[in-house]
Amino acid sequence: MALMPTGTRRKLMRHPLGWIAAGFGAGFSPWAPGTVGSLAALVPWWFLLRDLSLPVYLAVLVATFVLGCWAAHWTIRRTGIEDPSVVVWDEYVGMWIALILLPAGWPWVVAAFALFRLFDIWKPWPVSWADSKLHGGFGAMLDDAFAGLWALALLQLGAWLLSRFS
Repeated sequence: MALMPTGTRRKLMRHPLGWIAAGFGAGFSPWAPGTVGSLAALVPWWFLLRDLSLPVYLAVLVATFVLGCWAAHWTIRRTGIEDPSVVVWDEYVGMWIALILLPAGWPWVVAAFALFRLFDIWKPWPVSWADSKLHGGFGAMLDDAFAGLWALALLQLGAWLLSRFS
Protein backbone atom coordinates (compact mmCIF):
# COMPACT_ATOMS: atom_id res chain seq x y z
CA MET A 1 0.00 0.00 0.00
CA ALA A 2 1.44 3.33 -1.07
CA LEU A 3 1.84 5.99 1.57
CA MET A 4 0.13 9.30 1.01
CA PRO A 5 2.23 12.47 1.09
CA THR A 6 2.41 14.22 4.46
CA GLY A 7 -0.65 16.33 5.14
CA THR A 8 -2.78 14.64 2.50
CA ARG A 9 -5.21 13.08 4.99
CA ARG A 10 -5.85 16.51 6.47
CA LYS A 11 -6.51 17.96 2.98
CA LEU A 12 -8.93 15.13 2.21
CA MET A 13 -10.78 15.63 5.48
CA ARG A 14 -11.22 19.34 4.76
CA HIS A 15 -12.99 18.90 1.41
CA PRO A 16 -16.44 17.39 0.71
CA LEU A 17 -15.09 15.29 -2.17
CA GLY A 18 -12.45 13.84 0.15
CA TRP A 19 -15.13 12.85 2.67
CA ILE A 20 -17.28 11.30 -0.06
CA ALA A 21 -14.35 9.37 -1.56
CA ALA A 22 -13.42 8.18 1.94
CA GLY A 23 -16.96 6.98 2.60
CA PHE A 24 -17.55 9.64 5.27
CA GLY A 25 -14.52 8.46 7.18
CA ALA A 26 -14.58 4.67 6.66
CA GLY A 27 -11.62 4.93 4.27
CA PHE A 28 -9.46 6.37 7.04
CA SER A 29 -9.58 3.03 8.88
CA PRO A 30 -6.03 1.78 9.49
CA TRP A 31 -7.20 -1.83 9.02
CA ALA A 32 -8.93 -3.16 5.89
CA PRO A 33 -10.51 0.11 4.73
CA GLY A 34 -12.27 -1.67 1.85
CA THR A 35 -13.96 -4.06 4.24
CA VAL A 36 -14.81 -1.24 6.65
CA GLY A 37 -16.22 0.75 3.72
CA SER A 38 -18.32 -2.22 2.61
CA LEU A 39 -19.72 -2.58 6.13
CA ALA A 40 -20.33 1.17 6.42
CA ALA A 41 -22.29 1.07 3.14
CA LEU A 42 -24.90 -1.07 4.87
CA VAL A 43 -25.96 1.80 7.15
CA PRO A 44 -27.31 4.17 4.47
CA TRP A 45 -28.69 1.19 2.55
CA TRP A 46 -30.62 0.00 5.60
CA PHE A 47 -32.01 3.41 6.56
CA LEU A 48 -32.37 5.15 3.19
CA LEU A 49 -32.14 2.87 0.16
CA ARG A 50 -33.64 -0.56 0.79
CA ASP A 51 -37.27 0.56 0.64
CA LEU A 52 -36.92 2.66 -2.52
CA SER A 53 -38.71 1.58 -5.67
CA LEU A 54 -36.42 -0.08 -8.21
CA PRO A 55 -36.40 2.91 -10.63
CA VAL A 56 -35.52 5.34 -7.84
CA TYR A 57 -32.91 2.94 -6.42
CA LEU A 58 -31.27 2.62 -9.84
CA ALA A 59 -31.30 6.41 -10.30
CA VAL A 60 -29.59 6.79 -6.92
CA LEU A 61 -26.99 4.20 -7.99
CA VAL A 62 -26.24 6.08 -11.21
CA ALA A 63 -25.97 9.39 -9.35
CA THR A 64 -23.73 7.95 -6.63
CA PHE A 65 -21.55 6.22 -9.24
CA VAL A 66 -21.04 9.52 -11.09
CA LEU A 67 -20.40 11.36 -7.80
CA GLY A 68 -17.93 8.61 -6.86
CA CYS A 69 -16.04 8.98 -10.14
CA TRP A 70 -15.66 12.70 -9.46
CA ALA A 71 -14.66 12.24 -5.80
CA ALA A 72 -12.24 9.39 -6.56
CA HIS A 73 -10.64 11.38 -9.40
CA TRP A 74 -10.25 14.39 -7.11
CA THR A 75 -8.69 12.20 -4.39
CA ILE A 76 -6.36 10.41 -6.81
CA ARG A 77 -5.05 13.79 -8.00
CA ARG A 78 -4.51 14.98 -4.43
CA THR A 79 -2.74 11.81 -3.24
CA GLY A 80 -0.76 11.02 -6.38
CA ILE A 81 -1.77 7.36 -5.91
CA GLU A 82 -3.69 5.60 -8.68
CA ASP A 83 -6.08 3.70 -6.40
CA PRO A 84 -5.57 4.96 -2.84
CA SER A 85 -6.96 2.74 -0.09
CA VAL A 86 -8.69 5.76 1.42
CA VAL A 87 -11.14 5.74 -1.52
CA VAL A 88 -13.96 3.45 -0.41
CA TRP A 89 -16.94 5.12 -2.10
CA ASP A 90 -16.50 2.44 -4.76
CA GLU A 91 -17.22 -0.16 -2.04
CA TYR A 92 -20.39 1.72 -1.12
CA VAL A 93 -21.68 1.66 -4.68
CA GLY A 94 -20.56 -1.92 -5.26
CA MET A 95 -22.35 -3.07 -2.11
CA TRP A 96 -25.48 -1.17 -3.10
CA ILE A 97 -25.42 -2.94 -6.48
CA ALA A 98 -25.11 -6.32 -4.75
CA LEU A 99 -28.10 -5.41 -2.56
CA ILE A 100 -30.53 -4.64 -5.43
CA LEU A 101 -33.83 -6.48 -4.87
CA LEU A 102 -32.30 -8.42 -2.00
CA PRO A 103 -34.73 -10.82 -0.31
CA ALA A 104 -35.65 -9.88 3.26
CA GLY A 105 -33.53 -11.17 6.13
CA TRP A 106 -30.09 -10.72 7.62
CA PRO A 107 -28.71 -13.95 6.10
CA TRP A 108 -29.14 -12.35 2.67
CA VAL A 109 -27.37 -9.16 3.80
CA VAL A 110 -24.47 -11.22 5.17
CA ALA A 111 -24.33 -13.22 1.93
CA ALA A 112 -24.33 -10.00 -0.12
CA PHE A 113 -21.47 -8.60 1.97
CA ALA A 114 -19.45 -11.83 1.74
CA LEU A 115 -19.96 -12.25 -2.00
CA PHE A 116 -19.15 -8.63 -2.76
CA ARG A 117 -15.94 -8.79 -0.72
CA LEU A 118 -15.02 -12.11 -2.39
CA PHE A 119 -15.41 -10.71 -5.90
CA ASP A 120 -13.76 -7.39 -4.99
CA ILE A 121 -10.69 -9.25 -3.71
CA TRP A 122 -10.64 -12.22 -6.12
CA LYS A 123 -11.33 -10.01 -9.16
CA PRO A 124 -12.86 -12.38 -11.73
CA TRP A 125 -13.32 -11.01 -15.24
CA PRO A 126 -14.46 -8.21 -15.91
CA VAL A 127 -13.47 -6.94 -12.44
CA SER A 128 -9.81 -7.73 -13.17
CA TRP A 129 -10.03 -6.09 -16.60
CA ALA A 130 -11.44 -2.85 -15.17
CA ASP A 131 -8.90 -2.90 -12.34
CA SER A 132 -5.91 -3.26 -14.68
CA LYS A 133 -7.00 -1.38 -17.81
CA LEU A 134 -9.02 1.59 -16.56
CA HIS A 135 -7.59 4.36 -14.46
CA GLY A 136 -8.63 7.46 -12.60
CA GLY A 137 -11.92 7.86 -10.79
CA PHE A 138 -13.89 5.89 -13.38
CA GLY A 139 -11.53 2.92 -13.16
CA ALA A 140 -11.58 2.99 -9.36
CA MET A 141 -15.38 2.90 -9.38
CA LEU A 142 -16.00 0.46 -12.24
CA ASP A 143 -14.13 -2.57 -10.89
CA ASP A 144 -16.23 -2.47 -7.70
CA ALA A 145 -19.41 -1.99 -9.73
CA PHE A 146 -18.52 -5.17 -11.62
CA ALA A 147 -17.83 -6.99 -8.32
CA GLY A 148 -21.25 -5.83 -7.15
CA LEU A 149 -22.83 -7.19 -10.34
CA TRP A 150 -21.18 -10.58 -9.76
CA ALA A 151 -22.55 -10.67 -6.21
CA LEU A 152 -25.98 -9.52 -7.41
CA ALA A 153 -26.11 -12.26 -10.05
CA LEU A 154 -25.25 -15.01 -7.55
CA LEU A 155 -27.64 -13.68 -4.92
CA GLN A 156 -30.51 -13.49 -7.39
CA LEU A 157 -29.69 -16.98 -8.69
CA GLY A 158 -29.66 -18.28 -5.12
CA ALA A 159 -32.99 -16.59 -4.34
CA TRP A 160 -34.51 -18.00 -7.51
CA LEU A 161 -33.24 -21.51 -6.78
CA LEU A 162 -34.56 -21.35 -3.21
CA SER A 163 -37.96 -20.21 -4.42
CA ARG A 164 -38.12 -23.03 -7.00
CA PHE A 165 -36.89 -25.88 -4.84
CA SER A 166 -38.11 -25.13 -1.33
